Amino acid sequence: MTRRLVFVLLDGLAATAKQSLGFLKALEEAGLAGHCELTSELPTLSRPLYATLLCGLPPVQTGIVRNDAKMLCPMPTIFHQMRDAGLRTAAAAYYWISELCNHTPFDADHDRLTDNLEMPINHGLFYTSDAYPDDELFRDAEWLRLRYEPDMLFVHSMGIDYAGHAFGADSTAYRNAARNADALLARYLPRWFDAGYAALITSDHGMGDDGSHADATEQTRQVPFWLAGDAWRSLSMPARQTEIAGLALKALDIYKK
Repeated sequence: MTRRLVFVLLDGLAATAKQSLGFLKALEEAGLAGHCELTSELPTLSRPLYATLLCGLPPVQTGIVRNDAKMLCPMPTIFHQMRDAGLRTAAAAYYWISELCNHTPFDADHDRLTDNLEMPINHGLFYTSDAYPDDELFRDAEWLRLRYEPDMLFVHSMGIDYAGHAFGADSTAYRNAARNADALLARYLPRWFDAGYAALITSDHGMGDDGSHADATEQTRQVPFWLAGDAWRSLSMPARQTEIAGLALKALDIYKK
């Protein structure tokens, strides 16, 4: 039986902020999750790293090395491979994910709500505001899950990144944004586990105390990674950020070497 996966991308979550995620730590201590730290590929910018997470190649190989590079990912993403394998996909995510996987440029009036089995992301609720509340984002994701029962649900929140840019990583606002994401995971992960999903939780890049991540410092490159749910023990933890896409495909039993 094909497994199901929830892929949670907590944008801008630095490894140094993992202590703010008490529920995920509780899962680790209960033997229900594995944890490691990874080094983000360079440059540590969101759009290039979204492509890396979704196709498994570093930015210098995808050619997506700037945030303003509005183009489809040149290599098949996990969404493409799932669609070709006959699996159903859904994403509650920032609109750059749609531009990388479905088509570009994004037209909010046309593309915000996506329902098209021919697209790599079959069902999508895409937002355009960096300040889009994480609470609403997780509700969007749960609506997609209940409505379409996808084989993979992609959940991409921007609250931590937004707080980091506004106040820096060494701020109460940044830590509170991480705590809020943890509280939302505490609400929804048990439901997803009960529905038969494993969960992969990570970040694209970290965050500096000065509110930026556009550099090669350890603080902006080190990110946390969790694999949670009953299925995680049968999978190996990744050693590099470029291995996450393949790990997601292995979790779905459609990995191709």
